[in-house]
Amino acid sequence: MNIINSSQVMAMRENIIAQNEALKKAASIAVNNVAPPQPEFGAALASAFAQISETQHAAGDFARDYTMGKTNDIAGVMMAKQKASLGFELTLQVRNKLMNAYQDIMTMPV
Repeated sequence: MNIINSSQVMAMRENIIAQNEALKKAASIAVNNVAPPQPEFGAALASAFAQISETQHAAGDFARDYTMGKTNDIAGVMMAKQKASLGFELTLQVRNKLMNAYQDIMTMPV
């Protein structure tokens, strides 16, 4: 039968305390190294809508400049208009998906 003396108990106690301190240190490092929070969904959506609106205004300005004769780059005008159209279609599809998700949630039984 193995008998554990007081010096062995103290050594085990010190070992446990050292392991506990190491774990605390590792946990604090892990907490401090957490990735910065990502922007909220609403902020990201607002930013995307602002960018699409800016694209549409730029396309309108480009078309107006072509109409007034300030530029003769018809390909650039068509590209700007196509980008604005795609942005609008994307916005419309996102709105439709959000509305469908909202309606699905509202019709769920509680």
